Amino acid sequence: MSDGKDFTTGVDSNARRSPRRIVFITRRTSPQVKVADEEVVQTFPEVIFRVLVAIEALAIALVTMALLFNAPLEGLADPSHTPNPAKAPWYFLGLQEMLHYFPPVVAGVLVPGLVVTALIVIPYFNINVEAEGLFQKDRAKRLQVFYIVVVALAIFLLFFDVYVALAPTLIVAGLMVLASRSSLQSPSAFRRYLAARPLSYWIMTWFLFELVVLTAIGTFFRGPGWSWVWPWRS
Repeated sequence: MSDGKDFTTGVDSNARRSPRRIVFITRRTSPQVKVADEEVVQTFPEVIFRVLVAIEALAIALVTMALLFNAPLEGLADPSHTPNPAKAPWYFLGLQEMLHYFPPVVAGVLVPGLVVTALIVIPYFNINVEAEGLFQKDRAKRLQVFYIVVVALAIFLLFFDVYVALAPTLIVAGLMVLASRSSLQSPSAFRRYLAARPLSYWIMTWFLFELVVLTAIGTFFRGPGWSWVWPWRS
C-alpha cells in the first residue's frame, strides 16, 4: 500500500455496479486483471437451426419422392447387348455432353478443375473479401477485364462448335453487363439485386447454368450414336 490508496471490500449483489475483486498475488505472477464487457459475442445457433431445418425439409422431400415415384431403372445389364446411346447417370450427363465436343482432358479435368479452383481462390482476393458488388469499385477496369474474358471464352466455345454452352454464357454475360449499369440505389429491385452480387456469385451462376443446360441436352436431346434428336420424336 505504498501508493497511499485505500482498498476496501464490500458486499453487493450487482457485480457490474461494484466490480470489486480480492486477488492474492504470489511471486512470479503478473498482477494484471482485464475486464471487458462485450455487447456482441460470436455464436452460431441461428445458422445451425437453419441448417437443421434445411436438412429436415430435404429429407422429407426425398422420402416423399421415393414413395410417390418409382426409380427409372432399366433391366439387368446384358454384356452381349449394349444400349445405344450408353448414357451415364443424370448427374454425369453434363460431363458426357462436354466429352462430345472437347477432348477428355479438357472436358473431364481442365474445365471442372478451373471452375472449382476459381471458386476456392477468388474469395481470398480483395474484390470479394467483403462480398460486395463486382462493379461497385474500379468499374472501368473490371469491365475491361470482364469483356476480355467473355470474348476469349466465346472464341474458345466457337472454335469447338459448343453452341449449347455459348448461349448460357452470353445470357450470364448480359446479366453482368446489366449489373454493371445498375447501382444499389436503382429504382428496380432486380437491378439492385444484380448490382450487389460478388464475383463468386456470377461464376457459380454460370457454372450451374451450364451444368443444367448440358445435363438437359444429354438427357432429352441425345439419341443413338449421341446424335441430336428432338424429345417428342421416337
